[in-house]
Amino acid sequence: MPINKILIANRGEIAVRIIETCRQMKIKTVAVFADADRHAKHVQMADEACHLGGTDLAESYLNIDKIIAAAKATGADAVHPGYGFLSERANFAEALQAAGLVFIGAPTEALRLMGSKSAAKITMLQADVPCVPGYQEVDQSEATLQQAADQVGYPVLIKAVAGGGGKGMKIVHNKEEFLDQLHSAKREAMNAFGDDQVILEKYITKPKHIEVQVFADSHGNVVHLFERDCSTQRRYQKVIEEAPAAGLSDATRTDMLNAAVKATQAIDYVGAGTIEFIMDGDDSFYFMEMNTRLQVEHRVTEMITGVDLVAWQIKIAAGEVLPLKQTEIQARGHAIQVRIYAEDPENNYLPSTGLLERVKLKQAPNTLVDSGVRTSDSVTIHYDPMIAKLVVWAQDRDQCIKQMQQVLNESAVFGVKTNVPFLSQLLATQAFKKHQIFTNSLDNNELQLSNQLNPVVMAIYAHHLLQHQANPSVWCNANGWRIQGQQPLSLAFTYQGEAQQHEVIREGEAYVVNGQHHYVPQRHDLCHVHRNQVQIIHQNLRYELTLADHEAQASASDANAIYAPMPGKIIEVKVQAGDSVQAGQTLVVMEAMKMELELKAERDTSIEQVHFKAGDQVKAEAVLVELEPL
Repeated sequence: MPINKILIANRGEIAVRIIETCRQMKIKTVAVFADADRHAKHVQMADEACHLGGTDLAESYLNIDKIIAAAKATGADAVHPGYGFLSERANFAEALQAAGLVFIGAPTEALRLMGSKSAAKITMLQADVPCVPGYQEVDQSEATLQQAADQVGYPVLIKAVAGGGGKGMKIVHNKEEFLDQLHSAKREAMNAFGDDQVILEKYITKPKHIEVQVFADSHGNVVHLFERDCSTQRRYQKVIEEAPAAGLSDATRTDMLNAAVKATQAIDYVGAGTIEFIMDGDDSFYFMEMNTRLQVEHRVTEMITGVDLVAWQIKIAAGEVLPLKQTEIQARGHAIQVRIYAEDPENNYLPSTGLLERVKLKQAPNTLVDSGVRTSDSVTIHYDPMIAKLVVWAQDRDQCIKQMQQVLNESAVFGVKTNVPFLSQLLATQAFKKHQIFTNSLDNNELQLSNQLNPVVMAIYAHHLLQHQANPSVWCNANGWRIQGQQPLSLAFTYQGEAQQHEVIREGEAYVVNGQHHYVPQRHDLCHVHRNQVQIIHQNLRYELTLADHEAQASASDANAIYAPMPGKIIEVKVQAGDSVQAGQTLVVMEAMKMELELKAERDTSIEQVHFKAGDQVKAEAVLVELEPL
């Protein structure tokens, strides 16, 4: 059945990605959008666009009836769900088929089976695919789950049956905290997936996350496209992905690839899928779950195999045979992907919303930039705060790391806080270079990522680099400022929690900072400037300064109060007026951007007043709890 027009039931960078392949295949595209996305990049790129409704997901990207109506109205033959949203919903696939539309995704039976972590695990055990010891039965009573956790042994992992992306997933270190973590996991799961059932698994303390890209057609053919290492995670969210996985023995790789194909065959699968494994320190691996869709990290597989996975999805949905046999699929070189998020590393990596005043993402040979946003777009509270994925290919892993560092160094985003400095520091660690990062390394603070320059030296670098605007690596907003002649530069910024201000002026080849002579920076260092914001790249590490008179960013707390770091909903208030609390104690749990955030006391104190209760909606920077004044 030929496919001539595809409606993309998604938004952001994956919608843009699908449109790009459709253009190459000469297939027309239809975008859908909510109010907040009226002027979004994917809307402008598509051949047609249909408005779905307000920013509430139930009115827009999760509204099956509206999506089908849009497909019918525009004469689309098929619907591509991307990832997230409705991509793994069996009822969506069934509704499309009933409407005479092709679903570019997995069969409904596979969606239902793999959509349940408990049913998926039982199926894999029956197919002789190795699985993590745990509990995956129907009984969800607290007593049964507590008993099962005790039998599995601590630490134990609670996972939402319908989960993904780390939502509804909690590590329990001892029996005493099990019920609290169970309640939190169930709340997150119900909020994110409408299903609060969970399974339990033995928690592997030094885990590697290795996944295999699989593809199957409706003619009985199944292939793998090698593996990806997705171990670099924070809060179960993947941060850096790469292919192939470094450090795997040939025997382990072969066994894992074969197990992935066996798992795919066991459920009569069709389309693109990913079999996710967890691997322990002795190279034993266990089935975790199957993602019955395209993955965010699919680009690294494309880079090493030369295969367009979206094009394969469309061809398989049209009933074609897989374009290549297993023996014809070869892996070449190494690819790394980093995810750039709008989040504040200095504020517990909470999402950062606002206007993207300047977006500069480096375009280079053997580099892909997947992004659904541009300069002057906004990051809102309604959707995932991803700004872009940067993907680099090189002949080997060491060269790939160096090239990715260079691409990051020559990229910059202004207007919101981002994790670019964090990514830069992460790639520079010996742990990453020696592929010794595990899925819990970042959450356990095992890596030494803070490598700050002396603040005086930072001031010198800013002054020096800003004077060399002829350097093509340095750019400045046309409405910004430049240093003229020997004019002193006043720099104000925060260094290790302390406000700093320095006056810098150049005298010959030396720099004078606060009346003292210092040295000239290295010429190969880079600098990005926008308005009064400065980003300095020194030895592959990024440092961000704010010039004088810049307003401080909002924080989730200060010495005397706890604030809402962003708009959201209060889930639980754990204290009341008069309570004594200790530093690190959770005072309020709130939900924002579909994640639970724990707001904690930063010192030993007592509670003066509580302003909100569970269920209340709060605005950004609202005072939630007042503390005894210092």
